[in-house]
Amino acid sequence: MTITTCVFDAYGTLFDVNAAAREAAEEPGRDAFAAQWQKISATWREKQLQYTWLRATYGVHTDFWTVTMQGLDYALEAHGIADPDLRDRLLQLYWELAAYPEVPSMLAALKAAGMRTAILSNGSPEMLNGAVESAGIGDVLDAVLSVEQVGVFKPHRSTYDLVGQAFGGPRREVLFVSSNCWDACAATGYGFVTAWVNRRSEPVDRLPWRPVHEMSDLTGIPRLAGAA
Repeated sequence: MTITTCVFDAYGTLFDVNAAAREAAEEPGRDAFAAQWQKISATWREKQLQYTWLRATYGVHTDFWTVTMQGLDYALEAHGIADPDLRDRLLQLYWELAAYPEVPSMLAALKAAGMRTAILSNGSPEMLNGAVESAGIGDVLDAVLSVEQVGVFKPHRSTYDLVGQAFGGPRREVLFVSSNCWDACAATGYGFVTAWVNRRSEPVDRLPWRPVHEMSDLTGIPRLAGAA
């Protein structure tokens, strides 16, 4: 079946979740943070994701900005850093995350081929709008879908329903792309064609489903979708 719609996870897939910590580490006077920014950023991301899964399991939803702040607070404390100014700076930078270098041209190629493009993310609408604007990719996206519309985080099946509500059509006409293996696996189980962007060469998660495709970055997406 022909792919008509390409849907992307946002954080870690289109936007570099390490960009905020990396940029802060390069600023003057951040020596203590610069010495361990990579570990702090990894813990921040780990806790951010864990808190979405746990809240979905608990049935106690909050917005993604809250779990982003809570994940950062955990990470800073875990690594022995108490610096309110640094915390504020990291949160500010998270609203302006850089897109991966291949993202603009990849999305432009999809649009030039007549594909419909969208984001489906745990991010709140305000966070996503800020990231899209900062990256300058709003003109190559047809929709920015947030799980806030259903009040539960991915990989709850209702979150993937948002794609059909926005575009209609068979699920097998959707190529769903994520850097989170668990997200791509769940989307496979839902019925999408999936691509896992495995930037760190990790093993596949042991889950009921597997990603249909695996790649190291997003440059091959137009070819995979039949747009090149």
